[in-house]
Amino acid sequence: MKALLAVLTLLASTAQAGEFFDDFSQPDLATLQAQGWKLREGTGHPGVAGSRFGREQLSLGQGLLRLTLKTDGDYARTQLAQLCAARKFLVGTTTARVRLRDTATPDPVVQSFFLAGPLRFDFDPEFSEVDFEYLPHGGWGNPARRLYGVAWQTVRLEPWLAHNHAVERFGSHDGWQLLTVQVEPGRTRHYVNGELLREAEGRTVPTVPMAISFSHWLAAGAQAGPAREHAFEVDWVLHVADRSLPPAEMEARVQQLRAQGLKQTDTVPDRGLTSECNL
Repeated sequence: MKALLAVLTLLASTAQAGEFFDDFSQPDLATLQAQGWKLREGTGHPGVAGSRFGREQLSLGQGLLRLTLKTDGDYARTQLAQLCAARKFLVGTTTARVRLRDTATPDPVVQSFFLAGPLRFDFDPEFSEVDFEYLPHGGWGNPARRLYGVAWQTVRLEPWLAHNHAVERFGSHDGWQLLTVQVEPGRTRHYVNGELLREAEGRTVPTVPMAISFSHWLAAGAQAGPAREHAFEVDWVLHVADRSLPPAEMEARVQQLRAQGLKQTDTVPDRGLTSECNL
């Protein structure tokens, strides 16, 4: 009984904190966009030169968001997917339930869930990003299949030079995964299905508000061949501001919101910042 009361008290206090929740049950992309999501279009990092991001690579159905990547190995015919929420998230806990996918062909795709602020210039000291990146066929000089958890200090895009703290979880992660990031004033933590993957302190801790983002992009090294497509899905995302909550409690909060019939809610104050959606 005491344990139940503790959980109910926690869920009540979570409801009072600023929170952002979306279960991607919108009928169409226009509604998704009207509710504050930015659907990326055009070229730019991290897509390889010639590839493009397009809203047509995003779709909704059966309560899922689907991000599809298409390529035939020619980067001029490679289409990528990304969307970003408002840039207003910093201290707190963010969890997403995503279905990562191994691929039938060895394309160096990257399936990503992350929070990021702008990179104003090379080695911007205020650059803030925490992310998960799944490489089902390896990449970046390492063929191993793996999931990254990364906290960034800063970066220069051209020529590439990054300062970050990364940890790798090797092996297949095909299937549904619960990915959680906690950001505190002095540290960050990454969890995979409730298991602590990494904790970092110091200069890799975010310092400016970030946008919650999902992307599906192609790294260098794809082989020319027939046209093919790869996809991964997102079931829901939840952010609770100013609190470090265990993944199980984030999942319990989603169940409570769904039991109340809530499909989207956003009580995190707007900061009046532009979500660039270009990383």
